[in-house]
Amino acid sequence: QVQLVESGGGSVQSGGSLRLSCAASGSIFIVVSMGWYRQAPGKQRELVARVTTGSNTNYADSVKGRFTISRDSAKNTVYLQMNSLKPEDTAVYYCNADIKAAILRPSAEYWGQGTQVTVSS
Repeated sequence: QVQLVESGGGSVQSGGSLRLSCAASGSIFIVVSMGWYRQAPGKQRELVARVTTGSNTNYADSVKGRFTISRDSAKNTVYLQMNSLKPEDTAVYYCNADIKAAILRPSAEYWGQGTQVTVSS
């Protein structure tokens, strides 16, 4: 089994910053990719940012230039530095990881429990 534990959410005023962390633990052979999704009330869950084993990254257009995703492979941890936050960034942020538990097993997708980010104007 694999667990994803998130931390770092909270409330901040517009223009402020927050840093989210997500640590993967359990039966891990290799973490193929890790990322962050978010879901605002009444909206579908959307990709915010993702980083692969090769450190390739991709971002939602709405966060480019403001958010930075990074990864500590030794700790199986991913970070999301969020700067210049806007009220429209308010959502529950979910950590997501694509993980192989063993060399001959296919990768599986895992989700964290979610952490609330609230940005007030």
